Amino acid sequence: MKYFIIAGEASGDLHASNLIISLKKLDPKADFEFLGGDLMQKATKHMPVIHYKYMAFMGFVDVIMNIRTIWGNFRKAKKALLKQQPDVVILVDYPGFNLKMAAFAKKNGFKIHYYISPKLWAWKEWRVKEIRKNVDKLFVILPFEIPFYNKHNIKADYVGNPVVDAVMNHRGMGRNTFLQTFNLSNKPIVALLPGSRKQELKMMLPELLSITKQFPDYQFVISGAPGMTKADYADYLQDIDVPIIFNHTYDLLQNAHSALVTSGTATLETALFRVPQVVVYKTYKWQYHLGKLFVKIPYFSLVNLILNKPAVTELLQYDFNQTVLKMELESINKGEKRVKLLQDYQELSRLLGTNAVSDKTAELILADIG
Repeated sequence: MKYFIIAGEASGDLHASNLIISLKKLDPKADFEFLGGDLMQKATKHMPVIHYKYMAFMGFVDVIMNIRTIWGNFRKAKKALLKQQPDVVILVDYPGFNLKMAAFAKKNGFKIHYYISPKLWAWKEWRVKEIRKNVDKLFVILPFEIPFYNKHNIKADYVGNPVVDAVMNHRGMGRNTFLQTFNLSNKPIVALLPGSRKQELKMMLPELLSITKQFPDYQFVISGAPGMTKADYADYLQDIDVPIIFNHTYDLLQNAHSALVTSGTATLETALFRVPQVVVYKTYKWQYHLGKLFVKIPYFSLVNLILNKPAVTELLQYDFNQTVLKMELESINKGEKRVKLLQDYQELSRLLGTNAVSDKTAELILADIG
């Protein structure tokens, strides 16, 4: 079978790569073309049509500034799709790009599977009509997405959450090996996960770094985003001695005492590694106020959304400042709040289950196209 897969950011690259591995087990002669990253390249053993580092644009301003690149990406993706003539197009999250590609692919007669549904329950709910029109099979990874799509008369399959698989399958470094490998001290580690896009670094990292000197008994370590280099972080670290570790986010979380995390998939990964966290997010003022008019969810982080309660503290926009951040980090480094949060993480794991998500999804894909 021929598969055309599109993932537009780091988390999508991870989950798509695991899906590729599962598809290859069931279909040894599988042929892949893809837009994605290094992990998908490793799984397929060939280069992407476009690397996601040239696709990760966030927010209205970022999109407008890079509109020529984005349209160029569309043209290149459409050309590759028509050239390969796949048996199925598999879209992985990344709705701004993927829903447009779904419409193009459907118009040209291709079967469309969507793995990791767009978060239309958060905002732009009206786009469910695009799912209904252009997507043949929808695979969701959050339990509450099933009733959401059922409400819109769309059948979806809950396959479990791939982050659970990724965390459970991680065989990382022990603490001593980790500290020695990256020349770290024996102090408890506070992991900093400022995001995977340059705009997120700009908005989040300076504030995260602002409190590091107020915690002399801890060491702070930045998780470097895939597709970035030390040069991307250099301007923020001129007067601050905080190491960056690339390609070892899970090893960092496995050995962290606590974490400060930009909202996104990383909040769920941090929780599954049982690391108490504070979730942060900040964007342009006008974008934040505009978003408040449309975003309809009670919480911002996946952890709180799944638990349906404010388990982790969320510092958004104006609440995300040095004073509040310091206070919240102190509260999860030790004490009752830390204990309660770890208990909530146990409930989160129970709700998500322990399915072999990639294998299950691969089986459903092949059952539909085979």
